[in-house]
Amino acid sequence: MKLVNEIQNLLKKDSYNFDDLVKIMEILRKNCPWDKKQTFDSLVKYLEEEVCELIEAIINKDYENMKEELGDLLLQVVFYSQIAKEKGLFDINKVIDFLCKKLIRRHPHIFGNVKVEDEKDVLENWEKIKAKEKEVKSVLDNVPKALDPLKESYKLQAEAAKYKFDWPDKNLILEKLKEELNELLEAIKESDKEKIEEEIGDLLFVIVNLSRHLNVDPSLALRKTNLKFKRRFQYIEKKLKENNLKLGEEKLEVLEKFYQEAKEKEKDGI
Repeated sequence: MKLVNEIQNLLKKDSYNFDDLVKIMEILRKNCPWDKKQTFDSLVKYLEEEVCELIEAIINKDYENMKEELGDLLLQVVFYSQIAKEKGLFDINKVIDFLCKKLIRRHPHIFGNVKVEDEKDVLENWEKIKAKEKEVKSVLDNVPKALDPLKESYKLQAEAAKYKFDWPDKNLILEKLKEELNELLEAIKESDKEKIEEEIGDLLFVIVNLSRHLNVDPSLALRKTNLKFKRRFQYIEKKLKENNLKLGEEKLEVLEKFYQEAKEKEKDGI
């Protein structure tokens, strides 16, 4: 009877708040066959997907979709917290409490007496406070191991740079880029598969370093390029269909022609 009343009360509402979300998740975990089966591990793939979908909405400046994707990401936080509550580990209130305390602790220039000049001082204070909070054997342990390789590379280099292990000039990185490219070409010439893999890794590492020196997020840059390629390839599919042509049966010249058309239309803002 209690469950029926809770559901009826929820259905009567015209709008919902955070407490309602927590209650709905609690009900789902107790009564929905799918939700009941989920674990910390089983939800990881959905968490990754939701983050990627939110990033895509941000890149596309699709704010209506961004609102939906933020909700989906929030759902993951509440879902994980509900499972943790059932296991007697913590609940959503503990998550919020921990976050609030951390934000206050790491912003002493707002909630304390520390003086700062600019955002650089803020970041330096943040890192110092973070280092005191966490005992690490290496400064590189601050970089999460579950990051995708591109982001991990960026973070590792940025962390090392804080301790003056960094290229002093981007022109030196460009020279290194040429060097790595030549080494890759030599490995390809020798048909040394293991060496080719190593040199491609080195080349990517230097490109990430160059991106960092130019204040470009390489992961975001690549994601935007991926979306651009997707748009243009879908234009190819559209043009093939309009001309009664089949994908996979046409020569590269035909596909390239439509690809270049797509590029021109983007330049013209069409």
